[in-house]
Amino acid sequence: MANYKPDLSCQSKFIPINFAEQILPGTFEYALCYIVENKLDLSGFDAWYNNDKTGAAAYPPTVMLKVILLGYAHGLISSRRIAKACETNILFMSVSGDIQPHYTSIAGFVAKMHEQIEPLFTQVLMICDEEGLIGRNMFAIDGCKLKSNASKEWSGTFDELGRKKAKLERASKRIIERHQAQDSLSEELVIQDLKQKEKLDKSAAKITRFLATHTERTGSKGKPVKSNITDPDSAKMTTSKGTIQGYNGIAINDDKHQIILQAQVCGSVGEQQTLQPAITQLKQQLDKLNTVKPTDELTIKFTADSGFNSESNLAFMAQSGFDSYIADNQFRKRNPLFKESKTYETAQEKRRLKRRNGKPRLFTSDDFHFDDSTQTCRCPAGKEMWRSGTQVKSHHHEYTRFCGYLKDCKICPLQQQCMRKPPIKTGRQVQFKNDESRNIISFIDKMKVKIDSPMGRRQYSKRLGCIEPVFGSITVNKGMNKLTLRGQVKVNAQWQLYCLVHNIEKLRERVS
Repeated sequence: MANYKPDLSCQSKFIPINFAEQILPGTFEYALCYIVENKLDLSGFDAWYNNDKTGAAAYPPTVMLKVILLGYAHGLISSRRIAKACETNILFMSVSGDIQPHYTSIAGFVAKMHEQIEPLFTQVLMICDEEGLIGRNMFAIDGCKLKSNASKEWSGTFDELGRKKAKLERASKRIIERHQAQDSLSEELVIQDLKQKEKLDKSAAKITRFLATHTERTGSKGKPVKSNITDPDSAKMTTSKGTIQGYNGIAINDDKHQIILQAQVCGSVGEQQTLQPAITQLKQQLDKLNTVKPTDELTIKFTADSGFNSESNLAFMAQSGFDSYIADNQFRKRNPLFKESKTYETAQEKRRLKRRNGKPRLFTSDDFHFDDSTQTCRCPAGKEMWRSGTQVKSHHHEYTRFCGYLKDCKICPLQQQCMRKPPIKTGRQVQFKNDESRNIISFIDKMKVKIDSPMGRRQYSKRLGCIEPVFGSITVNKGMNKLTLRGQVKVNAQWQLYCLVHNIEKLRERVS
């Protein structure tokens, strides 16, 4: 019978430890310690403290920054878990020099990082540039949705929150009415009901304070959008794993070594409004690096997916100096490689059925019979439609709009294929471009021609390998998939700390 040595991994042992020997060259912690201690200017943190004559000594910013970034790199987002690691984990003890900061000190340091994160981020970028990690051949922008430190149950428009408040008040009132009707309740039930009533009143008062101190936000079309009581800057977002309350983390990176050059968060689902400020910040970041001439920007390619495609964004990018390639939502459909692909068509049909909940495809303008010469239109059922407008402006074009008669649409056998909901006030509307408007080439049309060309498709195909692995490394490999702070300013600083961990990881082999 085999005889093996016993496993003593669970046994405690007193051994002498040299902290310097625990940080091995070629590791993330070695690169982190070298950069923070030798390369970064942390004098800006001195303004936080005024304890040179009175007060206790503060934790050094070098130690706080190292343990926070090391914790993030290992997926320890909570300040309590980082503080616990500084007490029990030999790696954290070596990085901190056996300084064990309290979790409140760590949380306060992270909450105030928005005052110092910008210069730190730029200094690390300068180190990356010195090591030749920034190629300036292609930049790519994208976003990922991160869960915030707020419950989605406390979200809603002001009207919805008002109804929720009234519901809570009614529930609290019913508890009092039940007590008045039943005097023989046991003391235990009375105490339990009073606690429940106190909880309901507290929640109702929370909604009342929020409605009194905040103004309702509206979307691009003027409609009210949902606000969150806990974190008003966050938004409800639909992801592949369900609906979350969170932020959209935007990042622009370089394709050579996937260095993140610019990072920001937005508390909205749409990404279109983030492109222009992101490009402005990117140019400022490139100016700080002081190695790019204005004429060199013409050789830099810039790619983005359909979430950033709009007429205003494309017009802005035409003046930015970058050679941009921004896809539209029909880009893949026009790709010749997918025309004969049965797998792609099957997957697309499944997505369409899922969006329509099994309902048939709705008629589009191509299914209507429009006569340009007589300016008349018939619906797929053969009914005549009346012209409701001749110079309707939409998406920088002029259209002629037709509307079906309400009496025809109400009894039409093709109603389910033509309209999402049964008609109440008007029938089905459809519009067609005017002759003059067809000759107007918009920036969207120009981008379609550019990105559909063989060169355009080849350049845009590089975007996937440029930006997507960055978010996979941050959110999956390193576990930085949620945010612990509240408010866009503080959350933006934490997102930049996540991106700072990613950039330092790229320097791991260069500083060993």
